[in-house]
Amino acid sequence: MSSPLTSVPALADAREFSCDVLVVGGGTAGTMAALTAAERGADVLLLEKAHVRHSGALAMGMDGVNNAVIPGRADPDDYVAEITRANDGLVDQSTVRQTALRGYDMVRRLESYGVKFEKDEHGAYAVRQVHRSGSYVLPMPEGKDVKKVLYRQLRRREMRERIRIENRVMPVRVLTAPEDGRAVGIAGFHTRTGEFVVVRAGAVILATGACGRLGLPASGYLYGTYENPTNAGDGYAMAYHAGAALTGIECFQINPLIKDYNGPACAYVANPFGGYQVNRHGERFVESDYWSGRMMAEFAAELASDRAPVYLKLSHLPEETIGAVESILHSTERPTRGTFHAGRGHDYRTHDIEMHISEIGLCGGHSASGVRVDDHGRTTVPRLYAAGDLACVPHNYMIGAFVYGDLAGGDAARYRAYGGTLDRAQLEEAHALVYRPLLHPDGPPQPQVEYKLRRFVNDYVAPPKSGAKLSLAVEAFERMADEIAGMGGRTPHELMRCAEVSFIRDCAEMAARASLARTESRWGLYHERLDHPEQDDAKWLYHLDLRKSASGAMEFTARPVEPYVVPVPEFAPPGGPERPLGEVALVPVATAGPREAPPAARPADRPDPLPASGPVAAGPGPRLLGLLALAEDSPELGLLEPYLTDRDPEVRAAAVAALAETAPAGTGTALAARLRDGDAAVRAAAVGALRELAEVLDGGAGLAAGLRAALDVPDAAVRAVALEVLRARRLGDAGGYAAALADTAVEVRLQAVRGLVAVDATAVLAEAAADPAREVRVAVAKGLAAVSAPAPEPLVPLLDDPDPLVRGAAFGALASAGCPEPLAARAAAGLDDPAWQARAGAAAALRAAAAGRAVPALAKALADRNADVRKAAVLALLAHAAEPGARDALATSAADPDADVRAYAARAAAS
Repeated sequence: MSSPLTSVPALADAREFSCDVLVVGGGTAGTMAALTAAERGADVLLLEKAHVRHSGALAMGMDGVNNAVIPGRADPDDYVAEITRANDGLVDQSTVRQTALRGYDMVRRLESYGVKFEKDEHGAYAVRQVHRSGSYVLPMPEGKDVKKVLYRQLRRREMRERIRIENRVMPVRVLTAPEDGRAVGIAGFHTRTGEFVVVRAGAVILATGACGRLGLPASGYLYGTYENPTNAGDGYAMAYHAGAALTGIECFQINPLIKDYNGPACAYVANPFGGYQVNRHGERFVESDYWSGRMMAEFAAELASDRAPVYLKLSHLPEETIGAVESILHSTERPTRGTFHAGRGHDYRTHDIEMHISEIGLCGGHSASGVRVDDHGRTTVPRLYAAGDLACVPHNYMIGAFVYGDLAGGDAARYRAYGGTLDRAQLEEAHALVYRPLLHPDGPPQPQVEYKLRRFVNDYVAPPKSGAKLSLAVEAFERMADEIAGMGGRTPHELMRCAEVSFIRDCAEMAARASLARTESRWGLYHERLDHPEQDDAKWLYHLDLRKSASGAMEFTARPVEPYVVPVPEFAPPGGPERPLGEVALVPVATAGPREAPPAARPADRPDPLPASGPVAAGPGPRLLGLLALAEDSPELGLLEPYLTDRDPEVRAAAVAALAETAPAGTGTALAARLRDGDAAVRAAAVGALRELAEVLDGGAGLAAGLRAALDVPDAAVRAVALEVLRARRLGDAGGYAAALADTAVEVRLQAVRGLVAVDATAVLAEAAADPAREVRVAVAKGLAAVSAPAPEPLVPLLDDPDPLVRGAAFGALASAGCPEPLAARAAAGLDDPAWQARAGAAAALRAAAAGRAVPALAKALADRNADVRKAAVLALLAHAAEPGARDALATSAADPDADVRAYAARAAAS
């Protein structure tokens, strides 16, 4: 913790830096911006108010990407159209299209760094369908390590020559040139020493993330937010005060989350495994697609009805599926999630997960509120860029953050450091903002003032909105400006928190005024106006831009939507000139109605504990400290080898971790050797490192030999990862995988099955259909459909398996392998199986059968008592949509009680 400051540092004593490209924020977009700018030859300074190794929303890990447009699995134009629909027509399609076109190359680039994306046995990306419109979700099995991978890139020797990292430096204002208004640097301070910091730059890239600390969580805990709580709207406020336009600030981010826990409900994880959202009666109710505010409106309506509570349903899933979901949700997504459920005595096998709604926030990447940018990340201020969740590129998510970090870094790299005189008034304003808490150290503390501010956000700004409540909000935020200026603080850390509260206040006022200015309802729950309940495209199919006027007021402009690159029939932007709106007028709220009027009748048409202390653990020994110091310099393998064979297992495990972070040449062979270590912790570290680095390991003979030698290690996790890496690096063969089918451990046999699929060893794979473990037989069924030349015959024995999950998987595999007669007849008969899983698989199989056999059987299946069977039948009928009988059958599902079934049936009507 930082020490108290005894005096205000003098402005003349500021520490000054100079660079070509200044990147503010070391998270997703900022890291990529710095890497690209450096690769283009710029001298880069990366500032982070925490530490780049652990900063940003990505630091906790990521279970997958939501918007991967992979060739052959999704079409860029379809993606652009879907984002346009999700954002009710208000998008600059040229910006969204950049993510659609560049996302695949970014996935490949990240993979070259060591980020691991899920692939099938043949090395193709295993994209899942969660959105009803297409397959965009790409899981990341080792997503918890993404930030470590990026940090490793920053610390490569060639990057360290170009990128200087200054941790614990918090900017508070962007500096602009008096002569032309272009961005020329920043002013801020060091959050540990309190030193004032000034940076000159040729260009500035803001990548500070969302304003996650805006609304107050239901828990009341200031930092218990859905978004990363360190993202307090810093970049929103800095861009605004620099004169940049912000847009869509009235379009809030609101998400489903677990009740009483600041973790997402994770439909993107659970749905591909068979989980779904239901009300207390077990009914699916979400009609809209998962990335729209209209879905959140449906969610809120269900919560407010007698059908509440709402749950994420997992209890119907088999044990191995629940285990797979737990391994993601309790490690990569939120490490504390399992502890939370255990504390309540809940288990996914016996309890479904109660869901609720998050507090409001501002976020471009998950909604549409951010700094206005063009298709290279340029803002309206020359040489000022924005990327990631700060930039308004609707529903851009993680891949879009990387794409726009790359675009901004590449474009900014052409500028060189500013050599002119910095504006003294701007520096003095920033200096005063930073140090004013020191002038009255006994003033109200930051937590107290911040709680009050954010409670006003909940009371007056959170949807449903009204002009009166929003006007009360504006009055409260204006009044609180003086309270915020009077906050007290003594340490640099407290100065940082006080500055964050000023950013939150700026964002809160922007959100309230923008919500007042848009006099319609749009985006479902994101902007629901009770006093303007209808969507008004004629007047409001416009972007609402917000700027700081010359007088210091917030003024607005209605900006026409750019002509669509991809036509979307539902929307017809009117075009034309911008419509200046000026400052927004407040609704009179000083009195309840006219002051002297008597009480009026209501119009008839108005709708109504601390851990126990124990012995203090000894600190790390000198050998371990030496290793940790060495690892900071990205050493070559030769320098790490003595530590890898150290007699202390703690040192060996730390050396394995250092290898995983730096990955010098020879890492693969060295890690494979540690799989045979005598200590379980060292082996576990090697297993994790090999799994994380599987796609980038040097795959020579040494690695192959080490992995094969590990197949005899008694540790099952070691044998499993050896097979996994052999398959991923294309180093295994059918004989080795076939031998592993006799392994005693299920997880090893599962990896053997995947290996056999990778080498198209269909005959050997079919022999595993008699495996005693259900999980293996299910994997065999799916694998027989995934080989390069699938055939239906090997699946026949599995159609009679005693386990319904195996029968379901075997029938489902026929959809890819082919379903000729007499198997089509068996699939039709399978629609009467007692197990719903088998019936759903049989319906899927009929997708590949002749229409004459499939359509009548599937039409009957539309009356099945299980919603998942009816959903499978609808999806299979879509494959036969050219047949009149299929279209007639699908039309009957328009009134199905299940929302998913109705939504998929509607696709036939739209085609």
